[in-house]
Amino acid sequence: MTQYIHCPHCRKPVAWKSESRWRPFCSERCKMIDLGGWMSEEHRIPGVELPDDMLDEVREHFDPANDEHR
Repeated sequence: MTQYIHCPHCRKPVAWKSESRWRPFCSERCKMIDLGGWMSEEHRIPGVELPDDMLDEVREHFDPANDEHR
């Protein structure tokens, strides 16, 4: 029995199987629209705002030039 889910963008039913190329989306179009939402920060994962002193401490131990911790 094939399980169906709803496309996160347009809510169209999508078969959850390996042949469903764009799952969980119904199409490449819906997939790209969703990706655009993340890139433009319309979609976000909630988090906790760090106090400035904690941010300074994180910056001291992180070198963004080579993406390695000191």
